[in-house]
Amino acid sequence: MIIGLLSIEIFLPYSHSLKEKRQVIQAFKERIRRKFNVAAAEVDFLDKWQRAKLGFITLNNERSFVEQVLEKIISEAENNLEGEILKTEIQYL
Repeated sequence: MIIGLLSIEIFLPYSHSLKEKRQVIQAFKERIRRKFNVAAAEVDFLDKWQRAKLGFITLNNERSFVEQVLEKIISEAENNLEGEILKTEIQYL
């Protein structure tokens, strides 16, 4: 079994409060959860209103499937998230 962990660090320039940030992040996480059937969580910068680090986990018997899902999540973030992606990192366990 292959477990894929994706972390995405995001800068949200249009967020002016923690409430605004959480609305954007929550909506994005829910959309990704429904679309790709992955686990998602905000894992760092919880007290910063213009930064966030999100973690996504998926698993499958085939590494290529896990890679495709994580790459699609990155693409979705690049195209539909109201912010700038600072860093992405993928790990396989």
